[in-house]
Amino acid sequence: MAAGFTPSRAASYGATADSAARLGRTLEPAEWAAAGIPLLRNPREVVTGLHARHLPGPATAVVAVLGPDERVVASASFAHREREPDGWVFRNALLERLRRVIPHDLRRRVPARTAVLLYCREGDGRWTEEDGAWMWGLRDACTLHGLRCGAYITLTLEGWQVLGEGRGGRRPHATSRPETEHRIPGQRLSGGTGSERPRRTAAR
Repeated sequence: MAAGFTPSRAASYGATADSAARLGRTLEPAEWAAAGIPLLRNPREVVTGLHARHLPGPATAVVAVLGPDERVVASASFAHREREPDGWVFRNALLERLRRVIPHDLRRRVPARTAVLLYCREGDGRWTEEDGAWMWGLRDACTLHGLRCGAYITLTLEGWQVLGEGRGGRRPHATSRPETEHRIPGQRLSGGTGSERPRRTAAR
């Protein structure tokens, strides 16, 4: 008589192992707050500028690289939907866009630039497992690209919020549009959302 798992048990075991692995690629709010993420001097300016630049809708991520003076050196937006959020998948998506819009800083002994992530999603401003996966992905992508890991910001119907800091505002929110043209410091605005093709924006 052959021994071993029945197909159903084997499938169940595989699903359990995969779920455990995904949970290992998630950062809880307390872990994120304890990671020493540098604070943005003017988060409203960064959020408003990136929103005006990319006009993100639900399930859209905007990754931006800030210089030492907190000016946006490059940014890219892309739609990304996952049935089961996985930090490894998110890390690869972020790393792919970073490689397209800005050279890596791996030769530097200390990172000189910082990457921040603005994620527009449905729901309220409370932390979700999806947020935790994006946090893990951002941190890992920064390490692999020689950048300092910066703020993770959610954009929902309630407004924007810098997770782990408690700072936020009502506008912009997930469905708002800029009332007037807003210039990101050091950037020129151009048309389009860049949802599929990463948009590069360079400092003057």
